[in-house]
Amino acid sequence: MISLLNGTIESSNDKFIIIDVGGIGYKVHISGDTFKNLPDKGNKIKLYTYLHVRENILDLFGFLDIQEMEVFELLITISGIGPKGALNILTVASVETLKRAIANEESEILTKVSGIGKKMAEKIILELKNKIGVGFIDEGMGIDAEAIEALTSLGYKLPEAREALKKIPKEIDKIEDKIKEALKLLGK
Repeated sequence: MISLLNGTIESSNDKFIIIDVGGIGYKVHISGDTFKNLPDKGNKIKLYTYLHVRENILDLFGFLDIQEMEVFELLITISGIGPKGALNILTVASVETLKRAIANEESEILTKVSGIGKKMAEKIILELKNKIGVGFIDEGMGIDAEAIEALTSLGYKLPEAREALKKIPKEIDKIEDKIKEALKLLGK
C-alpha cells in the first residue's frame, strides 16, 4: 500500500495533483482543504495517501494532514460513502467542522454535500458519533464531555443529555454526581 508520497508538485487543480517522486508522476485526488494549502508548482510536498483498489482501477487520495486522512478512512467505512463521496464531504467541511457537526448532531452541514440527503447525513452521524464526535462537544458551553459520553452510551440523545447537564447546578462538579443529577432530570 502506498501510504506516503514525498516529491515535487508537477501540476495541480482543485480535484487532483500530480507529484513527481523520483521521476515517476503520481496522480493524487485531493480535498478542497488540501488544495487550499498546497505549495506552488515546483515546490516539495509530503502527502499522506490512501490507495483505493477496485477491479482494474487504482486511485490515490492524498492529504496534507494525517488527521484528515483518518477521518476520510472512517467515512469510507460507511455503506453508501465511497472515496470520492468522502473527499466531497471533506471539501465542504474541514475536519474540525465535521467533528463538531457529528458531536452536535448537525446534519445540515453534511446535506450541503452533493448526493447526501438528510437520511444519509443522519446515518453518517449515527455511525461516526462514538468514533470521532464525543471529544468535540462545544467546550464553550461548559459541558463535561465525559458526562455526555456516559449519558449517550446509556441511550440518551446528545441534545437531551446536553440540556440536562445545563440544568445541573454549578456547585456539582464531580462527573459521577453530574451523571446522577442528569439521570434524575432525564427520568422526569
